[in-house]
Amino acid sequence: MLKRLYEWTLDKAGHRTAPRWLAALSFAESSFFPIPPDVLLAPMCLARPERSWWYALVCTAASVLGSLLGYAIGFFLFDAIGQPILDFYGVGAEFAHFKAQFNAQGWIIVLLAGFTPLPFKVITIAAGATAMPLQVLLSAAVIARGARFFIVAGLLRFFGAPMKAWIDRNFAFATTALGVLAVLGFVAVKYLL
Repeated sequence: MLKRLYEWTLDKAGHRTAPRWLAALSFAESSFFPIPPDVLLAPMCLARPERSWWYALVCTAASVLGSLLGYAIGFFLFDAIGQPILDFYGVGAEFAHFKAQFNAQGWIIVLLAGFTPLPFKVITIAAGATAMPLQVLLSAAVIARGARFFIVAGLLRFFGAPMKAWIDRNFAFATTALGVLAVLGFVAVKYLL
C-alpha cells in the first residue's frame, strides 16, 4: 500500500499545482500541521530535478511565513491553541522549565530545529509564548529552513536518479528508516524540552 502511495505521489509531484501544495504544507508544518514538507519536496525534486532549486525556495519562503503564524499562536493564543499543540507532541508539561531558558538560547534552538526532524511548530509556538524577538526567530528560520530544504533539493537534483532507483529497490527499508527518524525527532523534542 505504501509503495502505491509513493508511486502516486511521484506522479502527482510533477503536476502544475504541486508547488502550491508544497507551499501550503510548508506553511502549515511551521505552525500546526504534523507532517513535514519533505514528504512532498522529495518526490517533486525526483519528478522534476531541473526545478529542485525553485521547490526549495518555495518550501523555505512558505515555512518562514508559517513560522509567523506559529509565533502568533504562541504569543496571542497560547492557552487556547499553543498548549494543546505542545501537549499533542508530549512536551506541554516540560514547557514551563523550557520557557525560562528559551530566550537566552532560543536562536540556537531555532537554528537546530530547522535542520532536524524536530517539529518546527513546537519551536515557533515557543518563540511566541516567550516573546522571543521576532527578528531573531525570522533570521534563524531563514538560515535553518533554507539550508535544510536547499540541501535536500540539491542532493535530490544531483543524486536523484540513483536515489530513486535505490528507493524503488529498497522501499521497505527506506520507509522504515524514515519512520525511525520521525520517532527520533519526537523523542528528541521530549528530551530537549
